[in-house]
Amino acid sequence: MKQTQQGFTLIELVMVIVILGVLAATALPKFVDLKGDATTAATQGVAGALSSGFAINYASRSVSSTRGTAVTNCSDGTNVNILQGGMPAGYSITAAGVTAGNSVNCTLSNTSVTPNVTASFTAIGIP
Repeated sequence: MKQTQQGFTLIELVMVIVILGVLAATALPKFVDLKGDATTAATQGVAGALSSGFAINYASRSVSSTRGTAVTNCSDGTNVNILQGGMPAGYSITAAGVTAGNSVNCTLSNTSVTPNVTASFTAIGIP
């Protein structure tokens, strides 16, 4: 009578463990630096919110001079009227003048991390 094999041999199990180890070793570095990616994404999100806030402010101020905030500098983005709830902690804006009706690219820095992460946004000037 012929005997049938049941289960795996020790060599097969060891080879599977080795293959899984190699896959884990190559995939692990991809997941280690998620904090850097998250910080960059958060900084870009705040920059996008500032850009939208300046555009909305420009539109509402164009309708009526009693609405919105006068913008003559990129750092006017720290004003509570540009971003609802104000500027998040740990961010700073590089000052740059903005003339009425024109737009300028401004730089936002996330100062809560080292090295600082930066992103750019557009500010639209309005008196």
